[in-house]
Amino acid sequence: RSCQPHGAKEEALRCEIEELKQKDLALDQEIAQLLSEGYSLEELEKHISLLHEYNDIKDAGQMLLGKLAVIRGVTTKQLYPEYDLELSD
Repeated sequence: RSCQPHGAKEEALRCEIEELKQKDLALDQEIAQLLSEGYSLEELEKHISLLHEYNDIKDAGQMLLGKLAVIRGVTTKQLYPEYDLELSD
């Protein structure tokens, strides 16, 4: 058990809920802005889907680089030049 009194946990949860509500509102406003700029929901959903796919592929690549680095006994950073990768990739 945590050393926090019950009231502190409740207050922390209230704060977290409020933060999530603010994020939800900000996202709704961002979506409204994009829609007002002429983007369609379908375009936005497709773009989000492609970003998820990109991130999944990038994660797999990072995992493979990590395993290769372990096998070679080097850091992943040392492998970047060999594969023409930028550290910002």
